[in-house]
Amino acid sequence: MAAALALAARGRGRTAPNPNVGCVIVRQGHVIGRGWTQPGGRPHAEAMALAEAGDAAKGATVYVTLEPCAHPSPRGPACADLLVGAGPARVVAALTDPDPRTAGQGFARLRAAGIDVVEGVLADEARRSIMGFLTRQALGRPYVTLKLALSLDGMIARADGESRWITGAAARAHTHLERSRHEAILVGRGTWEADQPSLDVRLAGLEARSPRRIVLSASRQEAETIASPSEISALEGVDHLFVEGGAQTASAFLAAGLVDRLLLYRAPILIGAGKPALGDIGLAALADAHGRWTLVDSRMLGIDRLEVYERGQPHQEKLLDFSARMGR
Repeated sequence: MAAALALAARGRGRTAPNPNVGCVIVRQGHVIGRGWTQPGGRPHAEAMALAEAGDAAKGATVYVTLEPCAHPSPRGPACADLLVGAGPARVVAALTDPDPRTAGQGFARLRAAGIDVVEGVLADEARRSIMGFLTRQALGRPYVTLKLALSLDGMIARADGESRWITGAAARAHTHLERSRHEAILVGRGTWEADQPSLDVRLAGLEARSPRRIVLSASRQEAETIASPSEISALEGVDHLFVEGGAQTASAFLAAGLVDRLLLYRAPILIGAGKPALGDIGLAALADAHGRWTLVDSRMLGIDRLEVYERGQPHQEKLLDFSARMGR
């Protein structure tokens, strides 16, 4: 299952509105088929893995990160039907599909065909791997990551606006990797006009994975525009949104309660009188600030430190409870 999850990660940011799923088929201790959801959502992971395994899939064990779909589609057959036709002895899955068109029907179809089904293997890891899909299903909007590159004293630029570069090459490369895992990237109008950022992916081999560019602005821009953070729900084909530019924009998303994940790149520098990373985020009392964020990762990137935070309770509980109900 861990190998299937690694394959699923290859599709993140490329498969919406479908989830990024991974699949591995094993027979007599040997991997005979591998697959992951392809760009645009098709082929599905199971279809890829079964095509690679061929007739050897009969009697094998299939590991898949999400319940095989059971609903018909003009783009291809249901994966549950493909598996029934291939005849594996066992299907091991991490999660039940929350899509009401499947939601347990895929497992039921497999069991009705005499295939042994095991559920819930590495379920927590699988939930994290498709959190964009789960957030869209549970909350009707994309999973939002806010990135901030700042000094030790919390500044994102000098007072005159100079900000290139606060962090070093390793941290900037990691940012490009993160961009490649999102369908869309958003900056504020001020950042767009002042910096004219390309907002693309400049890592060798990943250039084609540059996300859609979106500007938060009340006026029409060269790029796709939304007028307020609440409009992210209407972004079609976006399950993962990367918010990257401007203190005003970052503050607006935080004040609206629309940030699920924080990426803080801290450079070992002091700026002093500069531009702070955030403005007013609507905090009524200091006590309200506690318990909102949970540190889930921390590492050095060259001379800079990356800290990754996820929303704390009760927001995270709401998402995990929703997906847990789907994995019961």
